[in-house]
Amino acid sequence: MDTRSHLPVNRRRRSLMAALPLLVCGLGLGDARAERSVLRDSRLLMGTRVDISVAAANPALARRAINLAWTEMGRLVDMMSHFSATSVVAAINLAAGVQAVQVPAELMRVLKMAQQESVRSRGAFDITVGSIRGWSFDPHQPGMPSGEAVARQLPLVDFRRVVLDEQAGTAFLTQRGMRIDLGGIAKLPILEAGIETLKRNGIASAMINGGGDVAVGGPLEERPWRIGVRDPRAPQRLLGVLPVTEGFVVSSGDYERFFMRHGQRLHHILNPGTGRPTEGLRGVTLVARDLESVNGVGASLMVAGAAAARQRVRREAGLEGLWVKADGTLSMSPGLAHRWVGA
Repeated sequence: MDTRSHLPVNRRRRSLMAALPLLVCGLGLGDARAERSVLRDSRLLMGTRVDISVAAANPALARRAINLAWTEMGRLVDMMSHFSATSVVAAINLAAGVQAVQVPAELMRVLKMAQQESVRSRGAFDITVGSIRGWSFDPHQPGMPSGEAVARQLPLVDFRRVVLDEQAGTAFLTQRGMRIDLGGIAKLPILEAGIETLKRNGIASAMINGGGDVAVGGPLEERPWRIGVRDPRAPQRLLGVLPVTEGFVVSSGDYERFFMRHGQRLHHILNPGTGRPTEGLRGVTLVARDLESVNGVGASLMVAGAAAARQRVRREAGLEGLWVKADGTLSMSPGLAHRWVGA
């Protein structure tokens, strides 16, 4: 389960490049015509850098659409961040064990996705892992809870105690002290909302890269966007390139945000069963056309391991991926291998 935090702005800026597991290539070399038609904008959002790239013949229309996309994504971040005291998620956490909280439709959708992925993964994904407090993966101020603190908080981690009433539009955590953290499942819906906003405002070709998770809406000049995937074993190196015209490319890994303690790499994806960082995989990259097929799955597989990754991509149509085990062994689904372009 992804527990990446919203770092203070000055520290976020220093850590942006280290936090990007994907490198977005976007254009083919020498494609000057496509290069001239692409407008780009970047901002800090969700604790990382978010890049919007759109292809449009009308720059004024493109800039207006980009600004509207930023506004919509910012609205959803304000709703779903547990770091903001005024967010709906913060209200749910504050009311744990006391009362249900009214939630907007966009948040209910994300909570339902989390619930479904928790069931599919048999608890490998669990937003209530936010109940484990004390971890800090800020490289400048790392921190970890004691074993006693983790053991005391682990009984609060149980996705079955998140009660959703779709008819009433409410969410309720049944036990005092429980907290949800949507860090592993809210980002893609927010990026998707940005893409949909761009489409509604006249943009037929766009890509949004949110700290390495990429949403693509429409081809670039009738050609795919080219998404470069970093190697989990050596994140400074490009492993290969994926051509994408529509959908999502998502990466999770132990190299994104971590600190070293007694020779052990402690990273931001926590195992809901132990309250500690996962140990099964070094990294996983997944590709799917629709959001429901991929959202939350990367964090699940980081917990569940290589065998689960192999079974998941084999079982679910439309989901492809690659994963790297702790010993450095890389595996790739046949469908992804067919699309893959080596670096």
